[in-house]
Parts: sequence; structure tokens; C-alpha cells
Amino acid sequence: MKKMLLPIALIAILPLTAFADNDGSWSGSGEAGFAAARGNAKSENLNAKLQFKKEDDQWKDTFYLTALRSKGEVKIATVVGQPPNQQIVNVSSYNLTSNRYEAGASMGYKLDERSYIVGALRYENDDFSPFNYQWVASIGYGYTVLKNASDELSLEIGPGYKTYQPVDTLGPAIVNGMPVHNKFDSNSELVARGLMAYKHNFTESTSFVDTLLMEAGSDNTFFQNDTGLQVDMNKKLALKVGYQVRTNSDVAPGIKRTDQLVTTNLVYNFGD
Repeated sequence: MKKMLLPIALIAILPLTAFADNDGSWSGSGEAGFAAARGNAKSENLNAKLQFKKEDDQWKDTFYLTALRSKGEVKIATVVGQPPNQQIVNVSSYNLTSNRYEAGASMGYKLDERSYIVGALRYENDDFSPFNYQWVASIGYGYTVLKNASDELSLEIGPGYKTYQPVDTLGPAIVNGMPVHNKFDSNSELVARGLMAYKHNFTESTSFVDTLLMEAGSDNTFFQNDTGLQVDMNKKLALKVGYQVRTNSDVAPGIKRTDQLVTTNLVYNFGD
């Protein structure tokens, strides 16, 4: 737990420091989607994101929080009885199927109109991923390739330091009749962080965004790509369809490398 407090504290302090040092105003958005099913199937799904950003003549800063939580009925096949009268019985239980929280921040200092130095932090806690938690701190160089009325493209690259804890895939051991989960030591490594952020405005009310994040290390390489199509209903409210792909190159046996998420959210814009 102590290892988690440092990245969380740094992520919280970074945007506040940037805010204190600048005279400009922050803008942001909050989005959320919820679905619930009852009857023959029972499930609940919630995803939410809160994002702040600011850009002026000297600084280019962002801060975000995301959450994903799902519960659903899971059928488990259980063997009942003794040979030769054994039977397989399907037992349904209502359990968590997704539970992920993530926070991140970046602060960019502009060298000129297009290039900037950027420091970034990211922390993630996920109960259903190859790692219990992971956090990375990096510093690098950013360059705005395009910026006009219809298109905006920026690239970032630089070294970073990453710490992560592998998930327990062995299952709990039974000690004195009680389940005891295995706890693995956390691993740390140097990584190369890369980010590509692209936005295209089809019209004044319709836009497409695509963000690709890479954290490449000798033990594991993490990719995340977020694609979204947003349609504004007015200046404050919008509808957004999103598709996310997350991949880890090195995972424990029995765990899939790739996770996918499709969302349909209501977005509220605030600030300038």
C-alpha cells in the first residue's frame, strides 16, 4: 500500500502545481455511461472519465481520472457427488467482472510554438488485468505536428521508470481451512514512453479522436489505444462512442494479453 501512495500523491500534486503557476483557466469534461440488466440476465456496468486540460503560451497540461466497474452473473461448473454417481451442476453467482481505476497527468513546458518538454505520470489499479497495479513516471520531448481548425496531432517520446506487481494466477492456498492468497513482489524497470494524440473535426459539432500510448520495457511492453467519435448536442452536452484496446506483451499463463472496451457515454463539458 505504501508503494501506491507515492504515485497517487505525485499525480495529485502535478496538476495543482501547474494550476498555481499559470494565469490561464482550465477547461475539462466529464463523461459516464451506465447499463443495468434484470430478468433472465443480471448485470451492471459503469464507466466514467474526468479530464482537465490547459494550454497557453508557455504551458500544455492535462489531468485525468477514469473508472470501470462491472458486475454480472457468472456460471461455474461444479462436480457434485462421488463416483460413479458424480454430476456436473452449473452454479450461478453475481460477481465483479471488471474493476479498474486509473489516474494520470502531464505537464508540458513549451520551448517554442511547436516543441515542448513534458513530464508525465500514470497510475493504474486493476483487479482483472495481468498486474494488480502499475505506475510509471517519465520525462520526454513533445512536438505538435499539426494544429489548425480541423486537425491537431502531437507526438511525445522519452524515458521513464515503471513499477508493477504481477497478479496471482495460482489461486489461494488453503492454510488451516482458510484461503490465503499469494503475494508477489513488485517489479521495476526502465521504459520508453511514447504518445500520439490526434483529433479531427469533421464539423463544428462532430469530432474524432485517437490516442495511442506505449510504455516499452525489457520485461513488458504496454500499449493502449483510445478511439472516440463525439457529437455535440450543444455547448455543454455531447454523445460519445469509444473503443479502447489494451495489450501487455508479457502475461502469466492463463491470462489474455489483450482487453477491449466499447463505451457509449454522455459527456458534459465545462470551463472555457
